[in-house]
Amino acid sequence: MAEEKNLVLDANQDLGEIVIAPEVIEIIIGIAASKVDGVYDMQGSFTSNVTQLLGRSNHGKGVSLTIDETGIKVDLYCYMKYGVSVPKTAMEIQERVKQQVLFMTDVELAEVNVHVVAVVPEKIETPDLDELFENEEENE
Repeated sequence: MAEEKNLVLDANQDLGEIVIAPEVIEIIIGIAASKVDGVYDMQGSFTSNVTQLLGRSNHGKGVSLTIDETGIKVDLYCYMKYGVSVPKTAMEIQERVKQQVLFMTDVELAEVNVHVVAVVPEKIETPDLDELFENEEENE
């Protein structure tokens, strides 16, 4: 979860200031990371998983921001698909997240740390037993 420090962007002083809530950056990061090929899902808490079951998407899950004097540090917790190159996919996540946050908010991230929590194997389809034994029933 993000600390309660809103980000104030350098803007035209004549027009006023631009303030971005940390939750907005979490959502941008969550969407950017989940769209990388090889990412199965982002790790969520119990609350975010229940929210997802109720049909609402929680794009900020699996993202933790730390804002200090050195800048914004991001910790991403994700599940990878089985068979992908974990280092290559993690580096792609880091690059995509940094680019997307910079593009959308003009905020440069100090660090993007990717924590691979698990590797998820492909689901194997279970055969339909009625379909398998359909021909035997017709023969009898």
